[in-house]
Amino acid sequence: MRKILHIDMDCFYAAIECRDDPAIRGRPVGVGGGGQRGVLSTCNYEARKYGCRSAMPLFKALELCPQLIVKPPRFEVYRRESRRIRGIFSRYTPHIEPLSLDEAFLEVTHQRRYAWEIAREIRQSIRRETGLTASAGVAPNKMLAKIASDWRKPDGQFAVLPDEVEAFMKDLPLRRIPGIGPRAESLFQEQGIRTCGDLQDVPFPDLVRLVGAARAEEMHDRCRGKDDRPVEQSRVRKSLSVERTYPRDMESVEACLDRLDSLLDELEKDYAKLRKPHSFTKVFVKCKFADFRQTTCEQAGSRMERELFEPLLRRAFERNPHAVRLLGVGVRFPEGGEDAQLEFPFKEPVEVPGARGASKDPSTGDASA
Repeated sequence: MRKILHIDMDCFYAAIECRDDPAIRGRPVGVGGGGQRGVLSTCNYEARKYGCRSAMPLFKALELCPQLIVKPPRFEVYRRESRRIRGIFSRYTPHIEPLSLDEAFLEVTHQRRYAWEIAREIRQSIRRETGLTASAGVAPNKMLAKIASDWRKPDGQFAVLPDEVEAFMKDLPLRRIPGIGPRAESLFQEQGIRTCGDLQDVPFPDLVRLVGAARAEEMHDRCRGKDDRPVEQSRVRKSLSVERTYPRDMESVEACLDRLDSLLDELEKDYAKLRKPHSFTKVFVKCKFADFRQTTCEQAGSRMERELFEPLLRRAFERNPHAVRLLGVGVRFPEGGEDAQLEFPFKEPVEVPGARGASKDPSTGDASA
C-alpha cells in the first residue's frame, strides 16, 4: 500500500508578505496586481472572512473588504522560498511531484516510519526554517491526499487510512474531488447527485450517458476513492498561455482583435523561453466578459499565427452579449498534466435511485464554460 503526502502551503504569497512586513500581520492582506482591473493571486485568512478569495477581481475584493491591504506580487521571492521548501521535502524522499510553487505530492512508501510522523516533521521544519505554515494530507493515493490536506487548514494535517476510504467517500461532496468545478457540480446537482455516494449509485451505462465515455471510468473510480496515478518527479506541461485584463471593457469584436497581435507576440516569447520547446497540437482563445462568465474556444493547430486565433476569438465573442474584460491566448501540448478541470458533456439526464431533486428535464450546457 502506497503512502502519499500532499503538502500545501497556507496562503503562500500572502503569508510571505506578512512575514516580511510585521506591520501588516493580523490584518486582511491580498496579493495582486493590475490596479482596480486586476485580480487577487491569493489572500490570507483574515481577508477570507470577508468573502475575498483567490482569482477574485480586485475591485470586488475591495468592496467586500475596504481595509484590504493589497501587495504587489514578488515572484522571485516566492520562487526562492519554494526552493527552500522543496529542499526540506528532499530530506525525506526523492519522490516529489511539484504541482505549483506552494504544493507538492510526496511518496514516502519506502520509509518504515508512519507517514503521519513524516508529515508532521516536514511541517515543523517548514515553520522553523521559513517562518511559514503548511497543511498536510496523508492517504494511500494522490487524490485522497490532496482532499485531506484541505481538511484541517490552516496549519493542520489529516489522514485517510486505507480501511477508512469507503466510509470517507460515501458522504463526501462531489465538489471535493479535484477537477470538479462549480459548473460541473451544478450540473450534477441538477440530476440529484450531490455526494460521491450518490454518484456511486449511478449504473455505469447511465454514467457514460451523463459524463461521456471518456470520463465515465475516471469518475467511477474517483467517487470511490480510487486513484492509481504515480507520484511523478517530472510532470509534463499541458499548456502555455497568456492573458490580460484590460482597463476598459471591449464592446466590439474589432476592439478585441486589436489586442490579438500583442497577445500572440507575448505568447511566442514565453514559448521561446521553455527549456525544452514542446510541439503543440491545439490553439485556443479565452474570453472573460463583463458579467464574469468566461468561455474558451480551441481547435487543432501547430502554428502561432493570427489566422488560426482570429476565428476562435470571433466565435468566443459571440457566445456572450456582454463586453469583454479579459482576453487570453494559448496552446495545448499532446500530453496533459494531472488535475486539469474536468469537462462533462451532460447530454442526457439520469435519475439516481433515492436521490432527491433529480431532474427529469434534459440538461444542456458546457461544463467548461
